[in-house]
Amino acid sequence: MLVEQYKAFLAQHIYPIEKAIIYGSFRSYLPALAELRALAKKEGLFAPHLSQEEGGLGLNLVEFAQISEVLGTSPLGHYVFNCNAPDIGNMELMHQFASEYLKSTYLQPLQRGEIRSCFSMTEPEHAGSNPVHLSTTAIRDGDFYVINGHKWFTTAADGAAFTIVMAVTNPTHENPYERASMILVPLDTPGYRLIRNISIMGDEGEDYLSHGEVEFTDCRVPVSHLIGPEGAGFTLAQVRLGPGRIHHCMRWIGICERAMELMCRRAMERELQPGRSLATQQSIQHWIAECAADIKASRLLVLDTAQKIESQGAKAAKEDISTIKFFVSDVLMKVLDRAIQVHGALGITDDTLLSFWYRHERGARIYDGPDEVHKTVLAKSIMKKYV
Repeated sequence: MLVEQYKAFLAQHIYPIEKAIIYGSFRSYLPALAELRALAKKEGLFAPHLSQEEGGLGLNLVEFAQISEVLGTSPLGHYVFNCNAPDIGNMELMHQFASEYLKSTYLQPLQRGEIRSCFSMTEPEHAGSNPVHLSTTAIRDGDFYVINGHKWFTTAADGAAFTIVMAVTNPTHENPYERASMILVPLDTPGYRLIRNISIMGDEGEDYLSHGEVEFTDCRVPVSHLIGPEGAGFTLAQVRLGPGRIHHCMRWIGICERAMELMCRRAMERELQPGRSLATQQSIQHWIAECAADIKASRLLVLDTAQKIESQGAKAAKEDISTIKFFVSDVLMKVLDRAIQVHGALGITDDTLLSFWYRHERGARIYDGPDEVHKTVLAKSIMKKYV
Protein backbone atom coordinates (compact mmCIF):
# COMPACT_ATOMS: atom_id res chain seq x y z
CA MET A 1 0.00 0.00 0.00
CA LEU A 2 2.77 2.43 0.96
CA VAL A 3 4.71 1.65 -2.20
CA GLU A 4 1.62 2.43 -4.27
CA GLN A 5 1.18 5.77 -2.49
CA TYR A 6 4.70 6.80 -3.44
CA LYS A 7 4.19 5.63 -7.03
CA ALA A 8 1.01 7.68 -7.30
CA PHE A 9 2.69 10.78 -5.85
CA LEU A 10 5.58 10.57 -8.32
CA ALA A 11 3.28 9.97 -11.28
CA GLN A 12 1.00 12.88 -10.41
CA HIS A 13 3.41 15.49 -9.10
CA ILE A 14 7.02 14.74 -10.05
CA TYR A 15 7.16 13.03 -13.45
CA PRO A 16 5.36 15.92 -15.22
CA ILE A 17 8.00 18.50 -14.15
CA GLU A 18 11.22 16.51 -13.77
CA LYS A 19 12.74 17.16 -17.20
CA ALA A 20 12.18 20.91 -16.97
CA ILE A 21 13.99 20.95 -13.62
CA ILE A 22 16.96 18.69 -14.33
CA TYR A 23 17.67 20.22 -17.73
CA GLY A 24 16.88 23.77 -16.63
CA SER A 25 17.80 25.86 -13.59
CA PHE A 26 17.33 23.72 -10.49
CA ARG A 27 17.54 26.76 -8.24
CA SER A 28 14.68 28.51 -10.00
CA TYR A 29 12.43 25.56 -9.14
CA LEU A 30 13.24 25.54 -5.41
CA PRO A 31 9.92 27.20 -4.47
CA ALA A 32 7.98 24.57 -6.44
CA LEU A 33 10.03 21.77 -4.89
CA ALA A 34 9.41 23.24 -1.43
CA GLU A 35 5.68 23.03 -2.14
CA LEU A 36 6.06 19.37 -3.10
CA ARG A 37 7.95 18.70 0.13
CA ALA A 38 5.13 20.34 2.08
CA LEU A 39 2.62 18.17 0.24
CA ALA A 40 4.67 15.05 1.00
CA LYS A 41 4.56 15.99 4.69
CA LYS A 42 0.81 16.56 4.52
CA GLU A 43 0.29 13.13 2.95
CA GLY A 44 2.49 11.44 5.56
CA LEU A 45 5.19 10.38 3.10
CA PHE A 46 8.05 12.69 4.07
CA ALA A 47 11.39 11.28 5.31
CA PRO A 48 10.44 7.57 5.29
CA HIS A 49 13.82 6.59 6.77
CA LEU A 50 13.41 8.62 9.96
CA SER A 51 11.69 7.44 13.12
CA GLN A 52 8.16 8.65 13.78
CA GLU A 53 9.48 10.74 16.68
CA GLU A 54 11.78 12.52 14.20
CA GLY A 55 8.96 13.20 11.75
CA GLY A 56 9.38 10.15 9.51
CA LEU A 57 7.68 6.84 8.90
CA GLY A 58 9.95 4.65 11.02
CA LEU A 59 10.81 2.19 8.25
CA ASN A 60 13.66 -0.24 8.76
CA LEU A 61 16.41 -0.65 6.16
CA VAL A 62 14.64 -3.41 4.22
CA GLU A 63 11.36 -1.51 4.11
CA PHE A 64 13.04 1.73 3.14
CA ALA A 65 15.03 -0.03 0.41
CA GLN A 66 11.78 -0.89 -1.36
CA ILE A 67 10.58 2.71 -1.15
CA SER A 68 14.00 3.91 -2.35
CA GLU A 69 13.60 1.89 -5.53
CA VAL A 70 10.34 3.70 -6.29
CA LEU A 71 11.87 7.11 -5.57
CA GLY A 72 14.82 6.24 -7.80
CA THR A 73 12.56 6.21 -10.85
CA SER A 74 12.88 10.03 -10.90
CA PRO A 75 16.04 12.12 -10.46
CA LEU A 76 14.00 14.21 -8.00
CA GLY A 77 12.34 11.42 -6.02
CA HIS A 78 14.69 11.22 -3.07
CA TYR A 79 15.08 15.00 -2.90
CA VAL A 80 11.35 15.69 -2.58
CA PHE A 81 11.01 13.18 0.26
CA ASN A 82 14.20 14.37 2.03
CA CYS A 83 16.06 11.07 1.85
CA ASN A 84 18.61 12.09 -0.78
CA ALA A 85 22.36 11.61 -0.66
CA PRO A 86 24.44 13.01 0.91
CA ASP A 87 21.87 14.26 3.44
CA ILE A 88 20.59 10.81 4.36
CA GLY A 89 24.10 9.55 5.12
CA ASN A 90 24.82 12.61 7.25
CA MET A 91 21.54 12.14 9.09
CA GLU A 92 22.37 8.53 9.89
CA LEU A 93 25.90 9.42 11.00
CA MET A 94 24.83 12.33 13.21
CA HIS A 95 21.93 10.40 14.69
CA GLN A 96 24.40 7.83 16.03
CA PHE A 97 27.47 9.89 16.87
CA ALA A 98 26.81 13.65 17.07
CA SER A 99 26.50 15.59 20.31
CA GLU A 100 23.15 16.88 21.49
CA TYR A 101 24.26 20.39 20.51
CA LEU A 102 25.04 19.33 16.92
CA LYS A 103 21.79 17.40 16.73
CA SER A 104 19.62 20.33 17.83
CA THR A 105 21.52 22.92 15.77
CA TYR A 106 22.14 21.03 12.53
CA LEU A 107 20.60 17.55 12.45
CA GLN A 108 17.04 18.49 13.32
CA PRO A 109 16.74 21.28 10.69
CA LEU A 110 18.24 18.82 8.19
CA GLN A 111 15.66 16.19 9.11
CA ARG A 112 12.86 18.73 8.68
CA GLY A 113 14.15 19.62 5.20
CA GLU A 114 14.91 23.23 6.16
CA ILE A 115 18.59 22.99 5.16
CA ARG A 116 20.86 20.76 3.08
CA SER A 117 24.31 19.36 3.81
CA CYS A 118 27.30 17.82 2.04
CA PHE A 119 30.16 15.43 2.80
CA SER A 120 33.83 16.22 2.13
CA MET A 121 36.13 13.21 1.99
CA THR A 122 37.55 12.69 -1.52
CA GLU A 123 40.66 14.67 -2.49
CA PRO A 124 41.88 15.31 -6.05
CA GLU A 125 45.48 14.59 -5.07
CA HIS A 126 44.80 11.07 -3.72
CA ALA A 127 42.97 7.91 -4.73
CA GLY A 128 39.43 8.06 -3.41
CA SER A 129 39.50 4.30 -2.86
CA ASN A 130 42.02 4.78 -0.02
CA PRO A 131 40.31 6.88 2.68
CA VAL A 132 43.31 6.70 5.03
CA HIS A 133 45.48 8.59 2.52
CA LEU A 134 44.41 12.20 3.13
CA SER A 135 46.21 15.55 3.04
CA THR A 136 43.49 17.67 4.66
CA THR A 137 44.42 18.39 8.27
CA ALA A 138 42.55 19.62 11.33
CA ILE A 139 45.09 20.82 13.89
CA ARG A 140 43.96 21.47 17.46
CA ASP A 141 44.43 25.06 18.63
CA GLY A 142 42.91 25.45 22.07
CA ASP A 143 39.15 25.00 21.74
CA PHE A 144 39.27 25.01 17.95
CA TYR A 145 40.35 22.88 15.03
CA VAL A 146 42.15 24.73 12.23
CA ILE A 147 41.34 22.97 8.96
CA ASN A 148 43.44 23.19 5.81
CA GLY A 149 42.88 21.13 2.71
CA HIS A 150 41.41 20.59 -0.73
CA LYS A 151 38.40 18.35 -1.47
CA TRP A 152 36.34 17.59 -4.52
CA PHE A 153 33.20 15.68 -5.48
CA THR A 154 31.63 17.21 -2.41
CA THR A 155 28.17 16.51 -3.76
CA ALA A 156 25.57 19.28 -3.39
CA ALA A 157 27.99 21.70 -1.71
CA ASP A 158 26.37 24.51 -3.72
CA GLY A 159 23.61 25.81 -1.46
CA ALA A 160 24.39 23.53 1.50
CA ALA A 161 24.41 24.83 5.09
CA PHE A 162 27.20 22.61 6.41
CA THR A 163 29.61 19.86 5.47
CA ILE A 164 31.07 16.96 7.39
CA VAL A 165 34.76 16.93 6.54
CA MET A 166 37.14 14.03 7.03
CA ALA A 167 40.52 15.43 8.06
CA VAL A 168 43.71 14.19 9.70
CA THR A 169 43.78 15.13 13.39
CA ASN A 170 46.43 12.67 14.59
CA PRO A 171 49.07 12.52 11.81
CA THR A 172 51.64 10.60 13.86
CA HIS A 173 49.33 7.91 15.25
CA GLU A 174 50.91 4.49 14.77
CA ASN A 175 47.64 3.12 13.40
CA PRO A 176 46.87 4.88 10.07
CA TYR A 177 43.19 4.00 10.51
CA GLU A 178 43.04 6.21 13.62
CA ARG A 179 44.59 9.38 12.20
CA ALA A 180 41.50 11.06 10.75
CA SER A 181 38.36 12.48 12.32
CA MET A 182 35.01 13.80 11.14
CA ILE A 183 34.20 17.42 11.88
CA LEU A 184 31.09 19.46 11.07
CA VAL A 185 31.91 22.74 9.33
CA PRO A 186 29.20 25.39 8.76
CA LEU A 187 29.73 26.68 5.24
CA ASP A 188 29.62 30.32 6.29
CA THR A 189 32.82 29.74 8.30
CA PRO A 190 35.69 32.05 7.17
CA GLY A 191 38.31 30.06 5.29
CA TYR A 192 35.84 27.77 3.51
CA ARG A 193 35.45 28.30 -0.24
CA LEU A 194 33.42 26.61 -2.97
CA ILE A 195 35.88 26.76 -5.87
CA ARG A 196 33.50 25.51 -8.55
CA ASN A 197 30.80 23.06 -9.50
CA ILE A 198 32.64 20.33 -11.38
CA SER A 199 31.48 19.80 -14.96
CA ILE A 200 30.22 16.22 -15.41
CA MET A 201 30.46 15.36 -19.10
CA GLY A 202 29.63 18.99 -19.88
CA ASP A 203 27.02 19.53 -17.16
CA GLU A 204 28.06 21.68 -14.16
CA GLY A 205 24.66 21.56 -12.52
CA GLU A 206 23.72 23.74 -9.58
CA ASP A 207 22.48 23.52 -6.03
CA TYR A 208 21.46 19.93 -5.14
CA LEU A 209 22.32 18.69 -8.66
CA SER A 210 26.03 19.48 -8.47
CA HIS A 211 29.42 18.22 -7.30
CA GLY A 212 31.66 20.80 -5.68
CA GLU A 213 35.39 21.35 -5.49
CA VAL A 214 36.03 23.02 -2.14
CA GLU A 215 38.93 24.46 -0.17
CA PHE A 216 39.63 24.97 3.53
CA THR A 217 42.22 27.62 4.40
CA ASP A 218 42.84 28.19 8.13
CA CYS A 219 39.19 27.36 8.66
CA ARG A 220 38.53 27.48 12.42
CA VAL A 221 35.69 25.46 13.92
CA PRO A 222 35.00 24.67 17.59
CA VAL A 223 36.20 21.34 18.96
CA SER A 224 32.55 20.77 19.90
CA HIS A 225 31.89 20.19 16.18
CA LEU A 226 33.78 16.89 16.30
CA ILE A 227 31.52 13.94 15.43
CA GLY A 228 32.33 10.84 17.44
CA PRO A 229 35.74 10.36 19.08
CA GLU A 230 38.87 11.96 17.68
CA GLY A 231 40.61 9.52 15.35
CA ALA A 232 37.43 7.61 14.54
CA GLY A 233 36.99 9.04 11.04
CA PHE A 234 37.74 5.83 9.18
CA THR A 235 35.43 3.79 11.40
CA LEU A 236 32.61 6.32 11.00
CA ALA A 237 33.13 6.34 7.23
CA GLN A 238 32.53 2.60 7.12
CA VAL A 239 29.43 2.96 9.29
CA ARG A 240 28.14 5.66 6.96
CA LEU A 241 28.97 3.88 3.70
CA GLY A 242 27.44 0.47 4.50
CA PRO A 243 23.75 1.49 4.51
CA GLY A 244 24.64 4.18 1.95
CA ARG A 245 25.44 1.52 -0.62
CA ILE A 246 22.01 -0.02 -0.03
CA HIS A 247 20.47 3.39 -0.72
CA HIS A 248 22.51 3.84 -3.90
CA CYS A 249 21.81 0.33 -5.20
CA MET A 250 18.05 0.56 -4.72
CA ARG A 251 18.04 3.99 -6.36
CA TRP A 252 19.93 2.48 -9.30
CA ILE A 253 17.36 -0.30 -9.56
CA GLY A 254 14.65 2.37 -9.71
CA ILE A 255 16.53 4.05 -12.56
CA CYS A 256 16.74 0.67 -14.31
CA GLU A 257 13.00 0.15 -13.95
CA ARG A 258 12.22 3.56 -15.46
CA ALA A 259 14.77 3.08 -18.27
CA MET A 260 13.28 -0.34 -18.95
CA GLU A 261 9.81 1.18 -19.20
CA LEU A 262 11.05 3.84 -21.62
CA MET A 263 12.83 1.17 -23.67
CA CYS A 264 9.76 -1.06 -23.93
CA ARG A 265 7.47 1.81 -24.86
CA ARG A 266 9.90 2.98 -27.53
CA ALA A 267 10.27 -0.54 -28.92
CA MET A 268 6.50 -0.92 -29.20
CA GLU A 269 5.86 2.52 -30.70
CA ARG A 270 8.79 2.87 -33.11
CA GLU A 271 8.00 1.50 -36.55
CA LEU A 272 10.71 -0.04 -38.70
CA GLN A 273 8.20 -0.06 -41.49
CA PRO A 274 4.40 0.22 -41.62
CA GLY A 275 2.86 -2.37 -39.31
CA ARG A 276 6.18 -3.62 -37.94
CA SER A 277 7.57 -2.21 -34.70
CA LEU A 278 11.07 -2.32 -33.31
CA ALA A 279 9.78 -4.77 -30.68
CA THR A 280 9.52 -7.48 -33.34
CA GLN A 281 13.32 -7.65 -33.59
CA GLN A 282 14.68 -10.67 -31.75
CA SER A 283 17.76 -8.79 -30.53
CA ILE A 284 15.50 -6.18 -28.87
CA GLN A 285 13.43 -8.93 -27.27
CA HIS A 286 16.58 -10.52 -25.88
CA TRP A 287 17.77 -7.21 -24.45
CA ILE A 288 14.42 -6.71 -22.72
CA ALA A 289 14.49 -10.23 -21.26
CA GLU A 290 18.09 -9.88 -20.07
CA CYS A 291 17.41 -6.48 -18.51
CA ALA A 292 14.36 -7.84 -16.68
CA ALA A 293 16.38 -10.74 -15.29
CA ASP A 294 19.28 -8.50 -14.26
CA ILE A 295 16.96 -6.06 -12.49
CA LYS A 296 15.21 -8.84 -10.58
CA ALA A 297 18.53 -10.42 -9.57
CA SER A 298 19.81 -7.02 -8.41
CA ARG A 299 16.72 -6.38 -6.31
CA LEU A 300 16.93 -9.77 -4.58
CA LEU A 301 20.64 -9.35 -3.88
CA VAL A 302 20.19 -5.90 -2.39
CA LEU A 303 17.19 -6.80 -0.24
CA ASP A 304 19.04 -9.85 1.06
CA THR A 305 22.03 -7.65 1.95
CA ALA A 306 19.75 -5.10 3.63
CA GLN A 307 18.24 -7.89 5.72
CA LYS A 308 21.70 -9.04 6.75
CA ILE A 309 22.75 -5.52 7.75
CA GLU A 310 19.50 -5.13 9.69
CA SER A 311 19.93 -8.39 11.60
CA GLN A 312 23.72 -8.73 11.94
CA GLY A 313 25.23 -5.31 11.26
CA ALA A 314 27.21 -3.82 8.37
CA LYS A 315 30.46 -5.55 9.35
CA ALA A 316 28.92 -9.00 8.97
CA ALA A 317 27.63 -8.01 5.52
CA LYS A 318 30.95 -6.65 4.24
CA GLU A 319 31.28 -9.07 1.32
CA ASP A 320 27.59 -8.77 0.46
CA ILE A 321 27.89 -4.98 0.34
CA SER A 322 30.86 -5.23 -2.02
CA THR A 323 28.93 -7.68 -4.20
CA ILE A 324 25.88 -5.48 -4.67
CA LYS A 325 28.01 -2.40 -5.27
CA PHE A 326 29.79 -3.76 -8.35
CA PHE A 327 26.96 -5.99 -9.56
CA VAL A 328 24.15 -3.42 -9.53
CA SER A 329 26.28 -0.58 -10.91
CA ASP A 330 27.16 -2.83 -13.86
CA VAL A 331 23.51 -3.72 -14.42
CA LEU A 332 22.62 -0.02 -14.28
CA MET A 333 25.03 0.87 -17.07
CA LYS A 334 23.95 -2.07 -19.23
CA VAL A 335 20.27 -1.19 -18.91
CA LEU A 336 20.87 2.49 -19.64
CA ASP A 337 23.06 1.69 -22.63
CA ARG A 338 20.46 -0.67 -24.12
CA ALA A 339 17.65 1.80 -23.49
CA ILE A 340 19.62 4.50 -25.31
CA GLN A 341 20.36 2.13 -28.19
CA VAL A 342 16.68 1.27 -28.59
CA HIS A 343 15.84 4.97 -28.70
CA GLY A 344 18.40 5.54 -31.45
CA ALA A 345 19.42 9.17 -31.95
CA LEU A 346 16.68 10.27 -29.56
CA GLY A 347 18.47 8.41 -26.75
CA ILE A 348 21.47 10.72 -26.75
CA THR A 349 19.41 13.91 -26.68
CA ASP A 350 18.02 15.68 -23.64
CA ASP A 351 14.50 14.95 -24.82
CA THR A 352 14.40 11.95 -22.48
CA LEU A 353 15.85 11.25 -19.02
CA LEU A 354 18.33 8.76 -20.44
CA SER A 355 21.11 11.21 -21.31
CA PHE A 356 20.93 12.77 -17.83
CA TRP A 357 21.25 9.40 -16.16
CA TYR A 358 24.00 8.25 -18.50
CA ARG A 359 26.08 11.34 -17.68
CA HIS A 360 25.50 11.38 -13.98
CA GLU A 361 25.32 7.68 -13.16
CA ARG A 362 28.47 6.55 -14.98
CA GLY A 363 30.16 7.48 -11.74
CA ALA A 364 28.27 4.64 -10.02
CA ARG A 365 31.14 2.32 -10.90
CA ILE A 366 33.63 4.74 -9.28
CA TYR A 367 32.24 6.45 -6.18
CA ASP A 368 31.82 4.69 -2.82
CA GLY A 369 34.66 2.43 -3.89
CA PRO A 370 35.37 1.55 -7.53
CA ASP A 371 34.17 -1.79 -8.85
CA GLU A 372 37.70 -3.16 -8.92
CA VAL A 373 38.20 -2.60 -5.18
CA HIS A 374 34.92 -4.31 -4.30
CA LYS A 375 35.68 -7.25 -6.56
CA THR A 376 39.07 -7.65 -4.87
CA VAL A 377 37.45 -7.57 -1.43
CA LEU A 378 35.03 -10.31 -2.43
CA ALA A 379 37.64 -12.44 -4.21
CA LYS A 380 40.06 -12.32 -1.27
CA SER A 381 37.29 -13.35 1.09
CA ILE A 382 36.38 -16.31 -1.12
CA MET A 383 39.99 -17.44 -1.55
CA LYS A 384 40.57 -17.57 2.22
CA LYS A 385 38.71 -20.88 2.18
CA TYR A 386 41.40 -22.43 0.01
CA VAL A 387 44.51 -21.31 1.89
